[in-house]
Amino acid sequence: MIDLIKIITERNPALGRFIIVLRSDSRARDPANPDQLSLEAQAWIDAHAPGARLSAETVLIASYPGGMPAERTVTVLAFADARQLAAFATAWTGDPEPEEKEESST
Repeated sequence: MIDLIKIITERNPALGRFIIVLRSDSRARDPANPDQLSLEAQAWIDAHAPGARLSAETVLIASYPGGMPAERTVTVLAFADARQLAAFATAWTGDPEPEEKEESST
């Protein structure tokens, strides 16, 4: 993954240094339109990381070490600073916490 980040930042310096590549199954992506963030993720971005931007980047990478490189388009989210990236990663890349069930008082 570090190599992928390096390739992307070298290929498109306008993204800046603070980027995260979203997996195709990321819960931050809109299931109906994977080229966009979900409404919840976009609301989080608007509130906590204004100015973050989504970008589709094409890179030449191998699927596994020693494999034949192939062109692949990945979804990248670029942030203004490391704090924003870390906060997003904490909030959106782990499994969501289960909601606590209210105990009935009957």
